[in-house]
Amino acid sequence: MSSRLRWFVASAALLVGLLPLLARGQVTGDPPFQRPDTIVDLRTRAGAELVQATWRFREARIVAGNNRAPGPDLRASGAPVKTLDLEPRAGSADFDDRGWEVVDPPALEARRGNGKVSLAWYRVAITVPERLGPVPVAGSTLVFEVVVDDYAEIWVDGKLPAVLGQSGGGVVRGFNAPSRVVLTRDARPGQTFRVAVFAMNGPVSVVPTNFLWFRSATLDVYRSPAVSRLPAPALTIERKDPALDGVVPPGARAEALATGFGFTEGPVWSPDGDLLFSDPNENTIYRWNRDGQVSVFRTKSGYAGVDISEYKQPGSNGLTFDAQGRLTVCQHGERRVIRIEPTGAITVLADRYQGKRLNSPNDLVYKKDGALYFTDPPFGLPRVFDDPRKELGFSGVYRVKDGQVTLVAKDLTGPNGIAFSPDEKFLYVTNWDEKKKVVMRYPVNADGSLGTGSIFFDLTFAPGEEALDGMKVDAEGHLFVSGPGGVWVLSAEGKQLGTLKLPELPANMAWGDADGRTLYLTARTSVYRLRLGVPGIRPVPLARVP
Repeated sequence: MSSRLRWFVASAALLVGLLPLLARGQVTGDPPFQRPDTIVDLRTRAGAELVQATWRFREARIVAGNNRAPGPDLRASGAPVKTLDLEPRAGSADFDDRGWEVVDPPALEARRGNGKVSLAWYRVAITVPERLGPVPVAGSTLVFEVVVDDYAEIWVDGKLPAVLGQSGGGVVRGFNAPSRVVLTRDARPGQTFRVAVFAMNGPVSVVPTNFLWFRSATLDVYRSPAVSRLPAPALTIERKDPALDGVVPPGARAEALATGFGFTEGPVWSPDGDLLFSDPNENTIYRWNRDGQVSVFRTKSGYAGVDISEYKQPGSNGLTFDAQGRLTVCQHGERRVIRIEPTGAITVLADRYQGKRLNSPNDLVYKKDGALYFTDPPFGLPRVFDDPRKELGFSGVYRVKDGQVTLVAKDLTGPNGIAFSPDEKFLYVTNWDEKKKVVMRYPVNADGSLGTGSIFFDLTFAPGEEALDGMKVDAEGHLFVSGPGGVWVLSAEGKQLGTLKLPELPANMAWGDADGRTLYLTARTSVYRLRLGVPGIRPVPLARVP
């Protein structure tokens, strides 16, 4: 049995031991926020006065409307059709609500609407004060939270947060569930946030006779919001070269962010400012947001076949975004690379080479010219190298450009992690092979093909059965390689600077946070992060960060 298969058996046993964590909802549920440093109760006159808040109310109604049928692009571009619409549309920041009913804060508990299919808008402007009691507000994180009987959507400054896969926030979250929206993570006295809450009776299909009212409405202030819910993990840093201090600062500490997964892999920082990562064992893509919440982003992420019980890792593995912010996914069980379009449609980028099915695409990276490069070992197949489903006699590295799938290298047994140098003159590929634990470096030709590869760094001598897994490169060309015992930090010249050792061996990594200096690590059952001294190379810049 190979070390990878032995790991599957061990991870399954470990997962059984972590079932209590799953039962407590640390994976698929929303862990509670830490206690805020101060709370402003917006249902009281005193609380509303602290932030100069005036509540206003107006019922909404469903009216006849016009639209277009779905067109070939799956958008509303077809023939004109009749539909239903909402009036008023009061989510915009500059909406004129001066003629609306003014609601005394304690009267937010009053029942409004006429029951059954009942809709309404509440609007309020919140101005950030200098202090709230003993707490200075500048630099704080402000969270607006409401519990509306029965449902709520929250608009902030004319925008409805509607991030695919999120479990709460702007979109309808759940029956009498708290809806939380982060107004800012860097509050400034004098800022004003214009908030619109759209309330709706429910369950809609029941058309209940109850009414609309606020169970709670607060502004929560966090001076130093900590997102880790787990004990601080042990981090051992083996420093082989003084140059490591500029990359991994002395005193660097790791944070454990979430645990209880089957096998975490393929992380990527999204344009929305959250972390997406795969669990190929559980066939799921998860989202971890900066407030410590974990939610399911995509189920059946890699396979939905009737024979799924034969697969150890049927789900997605590597994830990345293209320059347009579209998620691109390596699917083990489906044996293909797909792109998820803004409409939700799936575009298959690669599933065959010369008419034969790929093995199980593992990791991927975009070049600045839009070309996609990915690795294709057979590790997602039930019997790996000996699987009868395997159609190709090698494990390749491929390039996809203008719809064409081109083989660019096939000299490795188990090509795995993949990354470009900062100037894109070289492509690095790690090898999962216990007998040849090497990082290969290939010169990139002008036409996108690869020149003859050479061994950039050889870890075959390193003790342990683990071979080489995921890899990332920072802006100065340092390589972070998942290898025996931990993450090996290599210089751009191929010298080992040190090794980062966590309680669990990371499979892959991603650069995150606004400045790109935080390394997020998916490590077996958990997700960790570590602040570093040099920013990393990310597929796309942050686009929508409150």
